[in-house]
Amino acid sequence: MTTETTRTTPTPAPATRAADLRAIAEVVATVERTQRAKDPEGFLALFHPDALWTTAHGKVLIGLDAIAEFTRAVLPAATWDGDVTYEAVHTQFLRPDVAAVKVRQVYHSPAGDTEGAPLYVMTRQDDDGRWLLHACQNTEVRTG
Repeated sequence: MTTETTRTTPTPAPATRAADLRAIAEVVATVERTQRAKDPEGFLALFHPDALWTTAHGKVLIGLDAIAEFTRAVLPAATWDGDVTYEAVHTQFLRPDVAAVKVRQVYHSPAGDTEGAPLYVMTRQDDDGRWLLHACQNTEVRTG
């Protein structure tokens, strides 16, 4: 379930906001699809050229070139026993063209589920209206 909050800017028309929420949810769904398929190029297409990405283990990647180098080296060789799901659980519009998106990431495996709690700051592009990942932190959830 996706929730949203707006604080500092005028609220766009409900149809516009609904379309933005759908587009943001589709980006999150595409992250899931590209991770499952181990598709680095599909994953990289979701990023703004000036993006920042911090991995679940704290590796900081600045700019699309650094994100691409890491992703192309790691994603195709990634191994996991099971599936991964991603869900946008909260979207807060910081401006009409900037959204903070809290994601629930679950790795389902025979040994049990583990979770991540990514935060994606996404920006809507002026030229084509696409939402792109701009500043992201992928955080592992530890239990116990």
